[in-house]
Amino acid sequence: MKLWVDADACPKVIRETIVRAAERTGIECTFIANHNVPVPKRANIHSIQVPSGFDIADNEIVKRTQAGDLIITSDIPLADEVISKGATALSPRGELYTKETIKARLNIRDFMDTMRSSGIQTGGPGALSQTERREFANHLDRILAKR
Repeated sequence: MKLWVDADACPKVIRETIVRAAERTGIECTFIANHNVPVPKRANIHSIQVPSGFDIADNEIVKRTQAGDLIITSDIPLADEVISKGATALSPRGELYTKETIKARLNIRDFMDTMRSSGIQTGGPGALSQTERREFANHLDRILAKR
């Protein structure tokens, strides 16, 4: 199992939680973004910077993902792609995406995108709550403990 992080929109506090988990477990962890993501100098923690552009980081993650890997992302289409490859996807807000739930999440995402395109203001996600941080850390710990 490898841990891949869609680091473009991953909150710093979640990146810190991921780094601590990687240090504790020794899992190979790679942050992929279109900007520099500083990571501690550890043999199992890496950062890859890809060129800027639509879905370039996402495509890189999909290309590198193998069955059994864990991907941290808030991008629903990316989560769908890696799940179809046999990987596990977890949002930085602690939502575990599954084969059973990802299609419904895609439908909601597409519906909200359609509303925004028609001029309706839908607002973005709120600030990351303590509950969401705890949910993320708990899911991450459970997934890593199973490996």
